[in-house]
Amino acid sequence: MSRSAWNWWNDIAHREGRLAATRQLFVALWEFIRDSTPERRRRRYGDAGFDWDHRVDTTSAAVDWRDRLLGAFHSPYQPTEADLFHEMLDALREKSQIDFHDFIFIDLGSGKGRTLLMASDYPFRRIVGVELLPALHRAAQENLEKYRSESQKCFAMEAICADATEFRFPVEPTVLYLFNPLLEAGLKKMIANLEESLRSHPRAVYVLYHNPLLDHVLGDSAALKTIGGTHQYAMYTSR
Repeated sequence: MSRSAWNWWNDIAHREGRLAATRQLFVALWEFIRDSTPERRRRRYGDAGFDWDHRVDTTSAAVDWRDRLLGAFHSPYQPTEADLFHEMLDALREKSQIDFHDFIFIDLGSGKGRTLLMASDYPFRRIVGVELLPALHRAAQENLEKYRSESQKCFAMEAICADATEFRFPVEPTVLYLFNPLLEAGLKKMIANLEESLRSHPRAVYVLYHNPLLDHVLGDSAALKTIGGTHQYAMYTSR
C-alpha cells in the first residue's frame, strides 16, 4: 500500500511539483472516505443490470476498502458500461473493417472481468485479461466460470494476475483495451513494451482507450496512429 501511494505521489510530483502532488493526495484520501459512505456504496450498485442478467459479480460495490484504496493510487475499479463497450467495438469494425476471427482481445487492467465477458460476444480467437489486484483477479476467474450467454461467440477466455507494465504481448493480431489503467509512467512503460513487440513481430494491433486522460502518451508513440474516437474513447492502430 505504501509503495503504491509513493509511486502515485512521485509520478504527480515529477510532472506538477511536490505541492500539487501532496494536495492531490489529500483530495484522493478525502474522496476515498466519501466513497465509503453507505450512500456512495448504494450508487456503486447502479450498474448491476449486467450482473443480474448473467449471474456474475462485476460491479464496484463489493470491492473491499483495501482494494479501493489501492485503486485510488493506480486506477479506481469501475466496470465498463455494456452499451459503450459495444459502441466502441462497432466503431472499430466500421473504421477498420476488422475481422475479429483473426484477432485476440486483451484487456490490461481487467478488474473483475466484465469487459472479457462482453468481448466474448465477438468471435475473437481468444480473450485475455490482466489484473494486478489478486482479489479482483479471483472475482474475474469466478465470473469467467459462471458466465453463460446465448450471444457468446468466443469461449477461450483467460484471466491473468500480473502487472500490466511487465506484460509480454502475444505475437498475434490484437485488439488491446485500456480503461485508463495506469499512471503516466506506467502507461509509457507499457506502450514502450508494445512498441518493442511490434518491432520484433510486425502485425496489426488496434487500441481502444476508454476515458483517455493520457491520450498524449499514445499519440506520441511512433508505432501508433489515431483512427477515430469521441470524448469517451480514442482508437489507434499500429503503423
